[in-house]
Amino acid sequence: MAGVHGHGASHVRHVARLAAAGRVRFVAVADPRPPADGLLPDGVENFPDLGALLAAREIDVVVISTPIQTHVPLAELALRAGADVLLEKPPTASMAEFEQLSAVIAETGRSCQVGFQVAGSDAARTLASMVADGQLGELRGIGAVGAWVRAAEYWQRARWAGRRSLDGVAVVDGVVTNPFAHSTAAALMIDGSARADQVASVETELFRANPIEADDTSSVRIRTTRGTTVLTALTLCAEAPGAEPMVVVHGSAGRAVLRYPSDRLEITLGGRTTVTQYGRDDLLENLLDHRADPATLLLSPLAATGAFTRVVEAVRIADPPAEIPAELVRWQGEGPERRPVVLEVEKWVTRATEELALFSELGAPWAQPHTETEFG
Repeated sequence: MAGVHGHGASHVRHVARLAAAGRVRFVAVADPRPPADGLLPDGVENFPDLGALLAAREIDVVVISTPIQTHVPLAELALRAGADVLLEKPPTASMAEFEQLSAVIAETGRSCQVGFQVAGSDAARTLASMVADGQLGELRGIGAVGAWVRAAEYWQRARWAGRRSLDGVAVVDGVVTNPFAHSTAAALMIDGSARADQVASVETELFRANPIEADDTSSVRIRTTRGTTVLTALTLCAEAPGAEPMVVVHGSAGRAVLRYPSDRLEITLGGRTTVTQYGRDDLLENLLDHRADPATLLLSPLAATGAFTRVVEAVRIADPPAEIPAELVRWQGEGPERRPVVLEVEKWVTRATEELALFSELGAPWAQPHTETEFG
């Protein structure tokens, strides 16, 4: 394990459970900060960095849950040491890094699974199959909506949080590319457009209410080479916490709503709606199965995150997010709990997803003209 704090701690606990079940031997972790008391099982060593760990121990699999800008150098280090990798999302902060990591994977012959858990969702795979088979009729488009709450402490959790770059290195830690990365990745997967060469263009409208570099309220429209419009409308400045993100498929014969955190799929056909709860395959276990038998395909290989990385690239090179006017923002809480609420933002993200339109096209009061990036 590289990175044992924040989300990394959940990976540590998961690896510990797999070790207790006899699937792996949990050898060591690497982090410049010591792990929390009681986090590591007995016998698991702690190293200050991944290089020192790999120099001291022979490792088969490395799980990387570290700051975004460290993903590629750490993944390359592990791959060149002969290990397979589970790399947290977003895998890279630019297309150049994506191509660099792809080349290392090809050169070493090792495997790299990316931590888009939605790739293991039976609900998402079922919906992708329905779209491919035309069961919802002619596809009008796919929308993804997310409205969460994040307070000041979220943006203060690390030096790289909320940054577009740090010390000259791309970070791109905004609402589109990190907290709601699963929304965009799921929508592209459902369309059958997960590879980089399947994205024709990306339009971005990036905004911020927080005093950060990156975006916290944005709409993005992707046009895939198969002709699908994918619209994501996302905010971390919602009125209330707890709303479950959704991917909505609009078809001429029906409609589908995937609530991807809970793997629940709602299908409406002929005026009748059915709701089905699905299970999920674990990405680390899938990587272990792939190691044991290469005929078992990875659920989320790096190549299948290329389209998402096109979106990251479009966000990276877009103009800096525009600040939402103060009169459209209400602040709540104090200290680390202080957070902005953008006026009626839930209404605007919902409309964008339903109408497959950008904020500026809907007349959202904070919206400004967008940036479009075309890909050859």
